Amino acid sequence: MDADLELFDSHCHLDFDVFDGWRDQALQQARRAGVRQILLPGVTAEHWPRLLRLCQCPPGAGSVHYPLLHPALGMHPCFMHRHLPEHLDELRRRLAAGEALAVGEIGLDFFIADHQAQAQQALLEQQLRLARQFDLPVLLHVRKAHDAMLKTLRRFRLPRGGIVHAFSGSEQQARIYIDLGFKLGFGGAISYDRATRLRQLAASLPLESLVLETDAPDMPLSDWRNEPNRPQRVADVLVVMTRLRGESPGDIAATTSANVRQLLGLSDRN
Repeated sequence: MDADLELFDSHCHLDFDVFDGWRDQALQQARRAGVRQILLPGVTAEHWPRLLRLCQCPPGAGSVHYPLLHPALGMHPCFMHRHLPEHLDELRRRLAAGEALAVGEIGLDFFIADHQAQAQQALLEQQLRLARQFDLPVLLHVRKAHDAMLKTLRRFRLPRGGIVHAFSGSEQQARIYIDLGFKLGFGGAISYDRATRLRQLAASLPLESLVLETDAPDMPLSDWRNEPNRPQRVADVLVVMTRLRGESPGDIAATTSANVRQLLGLSDRN
Protein backbone atom coordinates (compact mmCIF):
# COMPACT_ATOMS: atom_id res chain seq x y z
CA MET A 1 0.00 0.00 0.00
CA ASP A 2 1.23 3.49 -0.92
CA ALA A 3 2.44 5.22 2.26
CA ASP A 4 1.67 8.57 0.58
CA LEU A 5 -2.04 7.86 1.05
CA GLU A 6 -3.60 9.86 3.86
CA LEU A 7 -5.65 7.46 5.97
CA PHE A 8 -7.85 8.29 8.97
CA ASP A 9 -8.50 5.53 11.51
CA SER A 10 -11.91 6.61 12.77
CA HIS A 11 -11.98 4.27 15.78
CA CYS A 12 -8.92 3.15 17.74
CA HIS A 13 -8.49 2.56 21.49
CA LEU A 14 -4.83 3.50 21.58
CA ASP A 15 -5.17 4.43 25.26
CA PHE A 16 -5.91 0.83 26.30
CA ASP A 17 -3.40 -0.92 28.54
CA VAL A 18 -2.54 -3.49 25.87
CA PHE A 19 -0.53 -0.77 24.07
CA ASP A 20 1.60 0.02 27.12
CA GLY A 21 5.23 -0.57 26.24
CA TRP A 22 4.79 -0.41 22.47
CA ARG A 23 2.43 2.54 21.87
CA ASP A 24 5.27 4.57 20.35
CA GLN A 25 6.07 1.70 17.99
CA ALA A 26 2.40 1.33 17.04
CA LEU A 27 2.20 5.00 16.12
CA GLN A 28 5.39 4.88 14.07
CA GLN A 29 4.12 1.83 12.19
CA ALA A 30 0.79 3.52 11.59
CA ARG A 31 2.46 6.61 10.15
CA ARG A 32 4.61 4.50 7.83
CA ALA A 33 1.45 2.74 6.63
CA GLY A 34 -0.11 6.06 5.65
CA VAL A 35 -2.22 6.73 8.73
CA ARG A 36 -2.23 10.48 9.29
CA GLN A 37 -5.00 10.86 11.88
CA ILE A 38 -6.64 8.67 14.51
CA LEU A 39 -9.84 9.20 16.49
CA LEU A 40 -9.72 7.81 20.05
CA PRO A 41 -13.11 7.08 21.65
CA GLY A 42 -13.43 7.14 25.42
CA VAL A 43 -15.32 4.31 27.11
CA THR A 44 -15.24 5.03 30.88
CA ALA A 45 -14.75 8.18 32.93
CA GLU A 46 -11.80 6.71 34.81
CA HIS A 47 -9.81 6.53 31.56
CA TRP A 48 -10.78 9.91 30.08
CA PRO A 49 -7.79 11.75 31.65
CA ARG A 50 -5.36 9.22 30.21
CA LEU A 51 -6.94 9.46 26.77
CA LEU A 52 -6.84 13.25 26.82
CA ARG A 53 -3.20 13.33 27.91
CA LEU A 54 -2.33 10.96 25.09
CA CYS A 55 -4.04 13.20 22.54
CA GLN A 56 -2.47 16.35 23.96
CA CYS A 57 1.05 14.95 24.32
CA PRO A 58 1.40 11.78 22.25
CA PRO A 59 4.72 9.97 21.88
CA GLY A 60 6.84 11.94 19.45
CA ALA A 61 4.68 15.05 19.78
CA GLY A 62 5.54 17.57 17.12
CA SER A 63 7.17 14.96 14.90
CA VAL A 64 5.98 14.49 11.33
CA HIS A 65 6.48 10.78 11.92
CA TYR A 66 3.39 10.38 14.11
CA PRO A 67 -0.32 10.59 13.32
CA LEU A 68 -2.47 13.30 14.88
CA LEU A 69 -4.65 11.97 17.69
CA HIS A 70 -8.17 13.31 18.33
CA PRO A 71 -10.25 12.67 21.48
CA ALA A 72 -13.87 11.62 21.92
CA LEU A 73 -15.44 11.07 25.34
CA GLY A 74 -18.30 8.78 26.25
CA MET A 75 -19.61 5.92 28.38
CA HIS A 76 -19.73 2.56 26.64
CA PRO A 77 -22.75 0.25 27.11
CA CYS A 78 -20.54 -2.77 27.84
CA PHE A 79 -19.18 -1.14 31.01
CA MET A 80 -22.42 -0.24 32.77
CA HIS A 81 -21.01 -1.38 36.11
CA ARG A 82 -18.30 1.29 35.91
CA HIS A 83 -20.55 4.26 35.15
CA LEU A 84 -21.72 6.48 38.02
CA PRO A 85 -24.27 9.34 37.99
CA GLU A 86 -21.54 11.88 38.65
CA HIS A 87 -19.76 10.78 35.48
CA LEU A 88 -22.49 12.45 33.43
CA ASP A 89 -21.75 15.71 35.22
CA GLU A 90 -18.06 15.26 34.50
CA LEU A 91 -18.80 14.53 30.85
CA ARG A 92 -20.91 17.68 30.64
CA ARG A 93 -18.09 19.76 32.14
CA ARG A 94 -15.48 18.31 29.80
CA LEU A 95 -17.65 18.83 26.72
CA ALA A 96 -18.42 22.40 27.80
CA ALA A 97 -14.66 22.97 28.06
CA GLY A 98 -14.19 21.75 24.48
CA GLU A 99 -12.09 18.74 25.45
CA ALA A 100 -13.60 16.37 22.84
CA LEU A 101 -14.50 16.42 19.16
CA ALA A 102 -17.29 13.87 19.57
CA VAL A 103 -19.37 12.06 22.18
CA GLY A 104 -18.48 8.40 22.20
CA GLU A 105 -18.17 5.56 22.38
CA ILE A 106 -21.84 5.33 23.38
CA GLY A 107 -24.66 3.08 22.32
CA LEU A 108 -26.65 -0.09 22.87
CA ASP A 109 -25.37 -3.64 23.14
CA PHE A 110 -28.10 -6.26 23.51
CA PHE A 111 -25.69 -9.07 22.62
CA ILE A 112 -23.90 -9.25 25.97
CA ALA A 113 -25.37 -11.31 28.81
CA ASP A 114 -27.45 -9.43 31.37
CA HIS A 115 -27.34 -6.37 29.18
CA GLN A 116 -29.69 -4.12 31.21
CA ALA A 117 -31.53 -2.76 28.21
CA GLN A 118 -33.42 -0.06 30.10
CA ALA A 119 -30.31 1.23 31.85
CA GLN A 120 -28.38 1.24 28.56
CA GLN A 121 -31.21 3.14 26.87
CA ALA A 122 -31.34 5.75 29.63
CA LEU A 123 -27.57 6.30 29.54
CA LEU A 124 -27.61 6.54 25.75
CA GLU A 125 -30.33 9.20 25.79
CA GLN A 126 -28.54 11.24 28.45
CA GLN A 127 -25.42 11.29 26.30
CA LEU A 128 -27.34 12.07 23.13
CA ARG A 129 -28.79 15.10 24.91
CA LEU A 130 -25.28 16.26 25.71
CA ALA A 131 -24.22 15.78 22.09
CA ARG A 132 -27.15 17.89 20.97
CA GLN A 133 -26.51 20.52 23.66
CA PHE A 134 -22.87 20.94 22.64
CA ASP A 135 -23.44 20.41 18.91
CA LEU A 136 -21.17 17.38 18.62
CA PRO A 137 -21.30 14.20 16.53
CA VAL A 138 -21.59 10.83 18.26
CA LEU A 139 -19.70 7.55 17.92
CA LEU A 140 -22.18 4.69 18.22
CA HIS A 141 -21.63 1.12 19.36
CA VAL A 142 -24.62 -0.99 18.27
CA ARG A 143 -24.95 -4.78 18.56
CA LYS A 144 -28.25 -6.61 18.17
CA ALA A 145 -29.96 -3.26 18.76
CA HIS A 146 -30.18 -1.41 15.45
CA ASP A 147 -33.96 -1.08 15.49
CA ALA A 148 -33.90 0.36 19.01
CA MET A 149 -31.07 2.71 18.07
CA LEU A 150 -32.78 3.95 14.92
CA LYS A 151 -36.00 4.56 16.84
CA THR A 152 -34.01 6.63 19.34
CA LEU A 153 -32.14 8.60 16.69
CA ARG A 154 -35.39 9.47 14.92
CA ARG A 155 -36.52 11.12 18.15
CA PHE A 156 -33.30 12.99 18.79
CA ARG A 157 -32.41 14.07 15.22
CA LEU A 158 -28.83 15.06 15.96
CA PRO A 159 -27.75 17.92 13.66
CA ARG A 160 -24.13 16.69 13.50
CA GLY A 161 -24.95 12.99 13.05
CA GLY A 162 -22.04 10.69 13.76
CA ILE A 163 -20.49 7.32 12.99
CA VAL A 164 -22.03 3.89 13.47
CA HIS A 165 -18.86 2.09 14.51
CA ALA A 166 -18.32 -1.48 13.20
CA PHE A 167 -21.60 -1.42 11.30
CA SER A 168 -23.32 -4.80 11.36
CA GLY A 169 -26.89 -4.11 10.31
CA SER A 170 -28.94 -4.68 7.16
CA GLU A 171 -28.91 -2.63 3.99
CA GLN A 172 -32.25 -1.10 4.94
CA GLN A 173 -30.88 -0.07 8.33
CA ALA A 174 -27.75 1.30 6.67
CA ARG A 175 -29.83 3.50 4.39
CA ILE A 176 -31.82 4.85 7.33
CA TYR A 177 -28.66 5.71 9.26
CA ILE A 178 -27.33 7.50 6.19
CA ASP A 179 -30.59 9.44 5.82
CA LEU A 180 -30.23 10.50 9.46
CA GLY A 181 -26.78 11.95 8.72
CA PHE A 182 -24.57 9.09 9.90
CA LYS A 183 -21.44 7.55 8.43
CA LEU A 184 -20.91 3.80 8.66
CA GLY A 185 -17.64 2.38 9.97
CA PHE A 186 -16.05 -0.66 8.32
CA GLY A 187 -13.03 -2.47 9.68
CA GLY A 188 -11.47 -5.88 10.07
CA ALA A 189 -14.75 -7.78 9.80
CA ILE A 190 -14.86 -7.26 6.02
CA SER A 191 -11.62 -9.24 5.65
CA TYR A 192 -13.39 -12.51 6.53
CA ASP A 193 -14.75 -14.47 3.59
CA ARG A 194 -17.73 -15.65 5.62
CA ALA A 195 -18.91 -12.06 6.12
CA THR A 196 -20.70 -12.08 2.77
CA ARG A 197 -23.53 -9.71 3.67
CA LEU A 198 -21.20 -7.18 5.27
CA ARG A 199 -18.77 -7.34 2.36
CA GLN A 200 -21.62 -6.73 -0.06
CA LEU A 201 -22.64 -3.64 1.89
CA ALA A 202 -19.06 -2.36 1.91
CA ALA A 203 -19.01 -2.79 -1.86
CA SER A 204 -22.36 -1.19 -2.64
CA LEU A 205 -23.06 1.63 -0.19
CA PRO A 206 -22.11 5.17 -1.28
CA LEU A 207 -18.48 5.93 -0.50
CA GLU A 208 -19.48 9.36 0.81
CA SER A 209 -21.17 7.56 3.72
CA LEU A 210 -18.31 5.25 4.71
CA VAL A 211 -15.33 5.56 7.03
CA LEU A 212 -12.48 3.14 7.76
CA GLU A 213 -11.51 1.94 11.22
CA THR A 214 -9.54 -0.66 13.15
CA ASP A 215 -11.13 -0.72 16.64
CA ALA A 216 -7.60 -1.64 17.73
CA PRO A 217 -6.72 -3.59 19.79
CA ASP A 218 -9.99 -5.39 19.00
CA MET A 219 -11.55 -6.75 15.78
CA PRO A 220 -8.33 -7.98 14.08
CA LEU A 221 -8.31 -8.76 10.37
CA SER A 222 -8.40 -12.37 9.25
CA ASP A 223 -4.66 -12.59 8.58
CA TRP A 224 -3.85 -11.36 12.11
CA ARG A 225 -6.70 -12.84 14.08
CA ASN A 226 -4.45 -14.19 16.85
CA GLU A 227 -2.79 -10.90 17.80
CA PRO A 228 -3.96 -7.50 19.03
CA ASN A 229 -5.14 -5.22 16.27
CA ARG A 230 -3.15 -2.04 15.65
CA PRO A 231 -3.84 1.27 13.88
CA GLN A 232 -1.56 0.50 10.94
CA ARG A 233 -4.07 -2.19 9.90
CA VAL A 234 -6.47 0.45 8.62
CA ALA A 235 -4.26 0.31 5.53
CA ASP A 236 -5.15 -3.37 5.21
CA VAL A 237 -8.84 -2.53 5.60
CA LEU A 238 -8.31 -0.17 2.67
CA VAL A 239 -6.83 -3.02 0.61
CA VAL A 240 -9.92 -5.16 1.24
CA MET A 241 -12.26 -2.26 0.52
CA THR A 242 -10.42 -1.58 -2.73
CA ARG A 243 -10.90 -5.18 -3.85
CA LEU A 244 -14.57 -5.19 -2.91
CA ARG A 245 -15.43 -1.90 -4.59
CA GLY A 246 -13.14 -2.02 -7.61
CA GLU A 247 -12.16 1.60 -7.01
CA SER A 248 -8.71 3.08 -6.61
CA PRO A 249 -7.15 3.04 -3.13
CA GLY A 250 -6.38 6.73 -3.53
CA ASP A 251 -10.03 7.63 -4.08
CA ILE A 252 -11.23 5.46 -1.20
CA ALA A 253 -8.57 6.77 1.19
CA ALA A 254 -9.22 10.40 0.24
CA THR A 255 -12.99 10.16 0.46
CA THR A 256 -13.24 8.17 3.69
CA SER A 257 -10.67 10.40 5.40
CA ALA A 258 -12.50 13.51 4.23
CA ASN A 259 -15.72 12.02 5.60
CA VAL A 260 -14.22 11.80 9.09
CA ARG A 261 -12.68 15.28 8.92
CA GLN A 262 -15.98 16.79 7.80
CA LEU A 263 -17.87 15.04 10.58
CA LEU A 264 -15.43 16.24 13.26
CA GLY A 265 -15.18 19.75 11.87
CA LEU A 266 -11.49 19.41 10.99
CA SER A 267 -10.03 21.35 8.10
CA ASP A 268 -8.07 19.65 5.35
CA ARG A 269 -4.93 21.12 6.93
CA ASN A 270 -5.44 19.20 10.21
